[in-house]
Amino acid sequence: MSLLIVGLSHETADLATLEQFALHEPAAELISASLLASDDVREFLVLTTCNRVEVVAEVDRFHGAVGDVAAALARASTLDEQELRASLYVHYDDRAVHHLFSLACGLRSMAVGEPQVLGQLRQALLLAQDAGTVGPHLNPLLQHALRVGKRAHAETDLDTVAKSLVQLGLRELEPAVPALSRARALVVGAGAMSAVAAATLARAGVAELRVVARDPAKASALAARHRARSVPWSSLGAQLSSSDLVVTCTGATEPVIGVEMVRGARSGLGDTSPETLAILDLALPADVDPAVGGLPGVQRCALTDVHARRREGAEPDGSVLREVEDLVTAEVAVYLSGRRAHAVAPTVAALRERADAVVESEMTRLGHRLPDLDDATRAEVRRSVTRVVDKLLHTPTVRVKEKHAQDQPEDYARVLRELFDLDPRDTVAVSTPPTLGPDGPR
Repeated sequence: MSLLIVGLSHETADLATLEQFALHEPAAELISASLLASDDVREFLVLTTCNRVEVVAEVDRFHGAVGDVAAALARASTLDEQELRASLYVHYDDRAVHHLFSLACGLRSMAVGEPQVLGQLRQALLLAQDAGTVGPHLNPLLQHALRVGKRAHAETDLDTVAKSLVQLGLRELEPAVPALSRARALVVGAGAMSAVAAATLARAGVAELRVVARDPAKASALAARHRARSVPWSSLGAQLSSSDLVVTCTGATEPVIGVEMVRGARSGLGDTSPETLAILDLALPADVDPAVGGLPGVQRCALTDVHARRREGAEPDGSVLREVEDLVTAEVAVYLSGRRAHAVAPTVAALRERADAVVESEMTRLGHRLPDLDDATRAEVRRSVTRVVDKLLHTPTVRVKEKHAQDQPEDYARVLRELFDLDPRDTVAVSTPPTLGPDGPR
């Protein structure tokens, strides 16, 4: 089997295309249901974020699996499969490992280096483990990816230069927002991105911080973590009238803040009402009707605006990113080396077992032919025969280690199995990765 990653993200698709997955909740469950019926996908994980939909899979056949994943993605959206394929990226084996490790470090994120994707990947893995869709092939790989992501944030200066989507959006709204120390802020929603928003605003020292969400328990919990105040969902419109800054990301499939709600909140402004209402909409689909941005005294920044500016703007410190990329490259090498060693280990073990069996067989024959042989002589004969076998196996064993270092272990392991007639029904036969044919692994 081989590793395959198929998906689409802000790097390959516009946000309108990505939005088609958010409109059909829950996309991850729809994709998983389709992949469970695939004959070519053995293990898989589905990662969905506001700007990424990706399937990590262990597969039997390359082309068949790509087709099944593409079909599953199409069924989870309103997109035609042929239309969708134009936005898909496909990574296979070594390139897939590199992509996954880079993703875990935030190098593939819209806000380069942001740590949220690490939590999203961890949550996706937990869900896949609970569903039983990851096993002995993918689970170690994904655990390794999480460790790489942690190392990137712990051992480099990535956190000092990375910006979250919230920070990038706030930068876009700077002309419309007073100093954050004087801002009255409202966070709409209580999910992962809302938690980032609340934490960012709390660290910035906003004058007032409120949280509103459909689930009052989640709103209260999020507010408590940041010394904020939770308010009822039914008061959303009223909360807008006393807010300078609104950050929203609810995961709703249609706008929760419309023109009439904002117009009503802005009507009859008193001395305590803000001159300008700045709204940062990080939801996909949008939480705020785009027409709201055209109202007097309202400045709206959406995820599409952040995306566009991110493409135009400068990346974080190049030296820091190179350090993270070097870390990723080194970790990919470590993982691939371990995988190759694991691939040839069963062949070496089978070879040793065959040699031990030959020694035992010959010692049994000797016992039948020379039943009066004393124990000391028998032991010396065994040592001599074992030394001969060890010397004969020394060179093949050394060579397989050399081929491992040269990235050629599978072919050499196959030759060893043929030369020494190792039983194809042994564990080795199913442990060694298959060869690549015109249709991928076979």
